[in-house]
Amino acid sequence: MNFGSDNQAGVSPRILQTLVEAASGIQSAYGNDEWSQRAEQMLGEAFGAPVKVFFVTTGTAANCLALSTIAQPWNAVVCHHMAHIAVDENSAPALFTGGASLLPMATDNGKISAEDLAAFVERTPHDAPHNMVISGLSISQVTENGLVYQPQEIAALAAQAHALGLRLHMDGARLANAIAALQCHPGDITWRAGVDVLSLGASKNGALMAEAVVFFDQALAQNFSLRIKRSGQLVSKSRTIGAQFCAWLEGGHWMELARHANAMAAKLSAALAATPGVRLSWPTQANEVFVRMPIALYEHLRAQGVRCSDWYASSLPAGTQLQAGEVVVRFVASWSSSDEEIAALMDLVHSHQRQAA
Repeated sequence: MNFGSDNQAGVSPRILQTLVEAASGIQSAYGNDEWSQRAEQMLGEAFGAPVKVFFVTTGTAANCLALSTIAQPWNAVVCHHMAHIAVDENSAPALFTGGASLLPMATDNGKISAEDLAAFVERTPHDAPHNMVISGLSISQVTENGLVYQPQEIAALAAQAHALGLRLHMDGARLANAIAALQCHPGDITWRAGVDVLSLGASKNGALMAEAVVFFDQALAQNFSLRIKRSGQLVSKSRTIGAQFCAWLEGGHWMELARHANAMAAKLSAALAATPGVRLSWPTQANEVFVRMPIALYEHLRAQGVRCSDWYASSLPAGTQLQAGEVVVRFVASWSSSDEEIAALMDLVHSHQRQAA
């Protein structure tokens, strides 16, 4: 019963088979292979726009390399206080940008709004050269609280950011889940909404190890190949990443995988929400479920082999307090989650409740 993270799931058989096929024969290296070139073309077709794409091996590399194009060492990038770049990427943003800072901001509803951004920038000291100069905004789609930005929310944020002279970066580690949830065109929540550069993840949605930096504003990609090289992310056998993206995108496979993960999360969310003593912390909008539950129940699930994670109390909505003996728990469904896993998990929940009664 694995609900620890979607990056713990295995590899889609279709993607793995394509990877095996790509492994034979001779191909050019460093992104000049047919698979990588085809993957870039397919990404442009998927988003419906000209793009410049660079493939990397990790989400942290994708995020921080992307940030390096919108922030100089004296700059700062605004992000949500629970953003992956602020909480789970160590000091990589500072390393890759040569010293730029993050300015995390807390909000009441788990997202950043255009009004939030304007107010935050207004109250941030901006007496150059004494203070950092804000140059960018980074948002996550899906957010770290499992929420999905609507197209109009992103468009308003982008308009506000651009009016302030900021570039907009999107952490799209779970972008496929957001697109599946919104049932929209990929372009509607990226370049059409004003996103300048995207970190696109496939690893959490069926791939083995495949991430990409996608530039919609191609001027930002100037000299990016040099950034890739000096960061150790210029992969010689680049076909191994390109082939994964080709199989991921072919025939809408990425959407099939994401829709399944979302459906499993919705089913698990409904079952947990109907359980006495378990309360949803955030609406389940994609493939993550956040609840508050008794610590004893969480410890019982873990002891029985359920993979899930106790989560940050600081991630709760404004005004929400943990009760005595409660813990925040995150469950993540993946492309390979099954009805049987959910049923087995709920059997453990119900058996524990009967024993505690």
